[in-house]
Amino acid sequence: MSLDALPDWLPAWCADHLGAEPACLLFELHSMSAVFGLRLADGRDVVVKAREDDGRAASCVAAQTRLADWGFPCARPLTPAVRVGSLAVHAEVSRPGGEPLRGGSPRVAMLHAEVFARLMSELAEVTVPPPLPNPRWIRWDHRDSGLWPAIGFLDERDRGTAPEYIVDTATRARRRLLATGLPCVLGHADFEAQNLRWHGSRVWAVHDWDSLAWQPEAALAGAASGTFASVSPPTLAPIGSSAMFLETYQDRRGRRFTAEELEIAWAASLWPAAHNARWEALHGTAPVCCDAVRAQAAERLRRAGA
Repeated sequence: MSLDALPDWLPAWCADHLGAEPACLLFELHSMSAVFGLRLADGRDVVVKAREDDGRAASCVAAQTRLADWGFPCARPLTPAVRVGSLAVHAEVSRPGGEPLRGGSPRVAMLHAEVFARLMSELAEVTVPPPLPNPRWIRWDHRDSGLWPAIGFLDERDRGTAPEYIVDTATRARRRLLATGLPCVLGHADFEAQNLRWHGSRVWAVHDWDSLAWQPEAALAGAASGTFASVSPPTLAPIGSSAMFLETYQDRRGRRFTAEELEIAWAASLWPAAHNARWEALHGTAPVCCDAVRAQAAERLRRAGA
């Protein structure tokens, strides 16, 4: 791939912070971050990530560095988050290989929950400033007016056209989540199959550390119990598989959730799905989360006491 596609600032940034300029562009991805896979002139393969600097990146990269230093399966950052204009930029070692573990079966839920429990146990030993604001798909604690966090490009589309059952589900789940006084902890808020790579049943890499969040542990586990099966497009795991995820998570963490924590976990399992269902409805895409929320909301809300 041609180096002409690189932003003007990137070659000099690599020279300054990595000691070598790019010689080859291996891949390029654009979503909430711009991600560049590069082979440097000295032969090293690295990944450079750039995203709008909303104040979160420094904590996310610092936490990722600590976990990599302790042997957790993730790419090791090579730099801290560095401001470039309005962007926060960092580089990390390339960690290719492995495959997503697909499906939403109870066995797949159990394997993902074991990794999530290890991840949360290790993050409990990390001290960084809370990475706020939380990612929008887990930001039920926002202080914007209305039900949803302010997201300009979505709000422009939403003229009361999101289906009533999505709005009702999100309203009830959010009300339950905001009623808790559980303490917040550091956790991974985008724990989806597309962000993990495996060799068989052994996890090889957990990606997307930009998506760390500051929410109650039970809420983070609950959100992961709903999202773990997501590739593209995102989905909502079957209720039985979410239950297996939460059961396995508690076993691996060595403690049982209280009745309130279980309710919060089930409420949090719905919020990312409701966010994604709203996205689908406003963009007219296939109703994957819409259909799942319609089918599962009543039971999940019952378990949430909402």
